[in-house]
Amino acid sequence: MTTLSTPTAPIRLLLVDDSEVVRMGLRALLGTDRTIQIVGEAGNVTTAIETCVRLKPDVALLDIRLPDGTGFDVCRAVLQTVTDLRVIILTSVADETLVDEAIRAGAHGYLLKEIDGRGLVQAIHDVAQGKSILDPAVTARVMQLVKSGAGTEKSLALLSPQEKRVLALISEGCTNKEVAARLGLSDKTVKNYLSTVFEKLHVSRRAEAAVIYAQQKK
Repeated sequence: MTTLSTPTAPIRLLLVDDSEVVRMGLRALLGTDRTIQIVGEAGNVTTAIETCVRLKPDVALLDIRLPDGTGFDVCRAVLQTVTDLRVIILTSVADETLVDEAIRAGAHGYLLKEIDGRGLVQAIHDVAQGKSILDPAVTARVMQLVKSGAGTEKSLALLSPQEKRVLALISEGCTNKEVAARLGLSDKTVKNYLSTVFEKLHVSRRAEAAVIYAQQKK
């Protein structure tokens, strides 16, 4: 019995990678899965944005390094227009700074290219269903950074209910402005809440706070 929930229609996926070989490999890997339909592909930022706006896929799989910019540029641009789009960064780099930038850009997932086919299919389904995901290797790396805080307590129990709500939305990839709209707050209030969250958890980046939330949420 498969663990995947089969939707009434396949998940419409856009592939964005500057390497044609990588795109061909992803097509071969995912093309046999009936729950996923690859509707298009692009090899640079300009084409990716145009294709995404035109085709309106459910999920976009983005590489970070592109000839005319980054996958983060694509993410920021298309999410302003294709509001229902879910974005997964697929890269070979496990770096907490890039994870932080991915979260700021609004990405809903960050995966390493070492992931196996089954894991990638499951991740695409999870993100399409509204979940946010981080590659286990990325989580481990960021947690190592988090734990380097000399034994300071990093517990969600330290946060107020509203601070937890703010952190939950940040962990989903929401910007401060989006969090403000969702919770009926001002941008400045959200920024203040986030500063308090960082201070209480003894972190300095969204990626670190997001990983703590993912590790400790019930």
